[in-house]
Amino acid sequence: MKFALIVFALIPMVGSCFGQLRSGVEARLLRATERSKPQPVPPQPVPPQPVSSGSWWKPAAGASWQIQYAGKVDLSAAFDLFDLDGFDTPAGDVAALHSKGKHAVCYFSAGTYENWRTDANRFPASVLGKGVSGWAGERWLDIRKLDVLGPLMESRMDVCKAKGFDAVDPDNVDGYDNATGFPLSYSDQLAYNRFLAKAAHDRGMAIGLKNDVGQVNDLAPGFDFEVNEQCFEYKECSLLSPFIHAGKPVFNIEYRLTAAQFCGQALALGFSSVRKNLALDAFIQPCK
Repeated sequence: MKFALIVFALIPMVGSCFGQLRSGVEARLLRATERSKPQPVPPQPVPPQPVSSGSWWKPAAGASWQIQYAGKVDLSAAFDLFDLDGFDTPAGDVAALHSKGKHAVCYFSAGTYENWRTDANRFPASVLGKGVSGWAGERWLDIRKLDVLGPLMESRMDVCKAKGFDAVDPDNVDGYDNATGFPLSYSDQLAYNRFLAKAAHDRGMAIGLKNDVGQVNDLAPGFDFEVNEQCFEYKECSLLSPFIHAGKPVFNIEYRLTAAQFCGQALALGFSSVRKNLALDAFIQPCK
């Protein structure tokens, strides 16, 4: 599965250890080999996705960005938007970004349970699946159970909204293509991701599609941007073209390639690509 990141907001957390914050990233790296498996064939016909045409803020194609979940964030850095962990980012930081004409994206995991999050006790055992490989405390969610997960994700988005975030970046939204412990289908994932998009838009926030390259054709019309990890390394970038063709940005991260190995291609494709450390600390090397 791809690497998931970016910002979700809840009350500032206490006791979130650095290692836990980056566990999702590294866990996704351990599962990177799963990407070589054939994509499931989508059932036909697939209902059309609602188009994202509301009045909420939408990032511009080619916008510059920083994604950071560890260490002190330099709010004065010259980026158009910042993707930050919603649990740990205080409303004051979001307000500070707004005062400088910048925007903030709220990261949270929508497809996995993390036992260190402040709302972890609200997830019943019935929706918890297999553990995320190599990382204690993180388990896949049964996204078919919208009656349970829907209110939890809406509550997280409400906190993002209350903190002033402009957009959300829900992670781990391709469980259907992973060993979750549940028989999740392509259609199950479409329904869940479309639910998330509507919930964000109903709250006046933009939403990014995190990875989930196998469903881009069906989901790009209803999402405002793509957040992708390692499409150059895994030769998947062509699958993201529906976003670019629609004038929507693709925010891409590469961890193991050098800038010289992907930046030329990224600029030619119109991607907003950066090189980052796996820890998602302050280090960043934008393509420009």
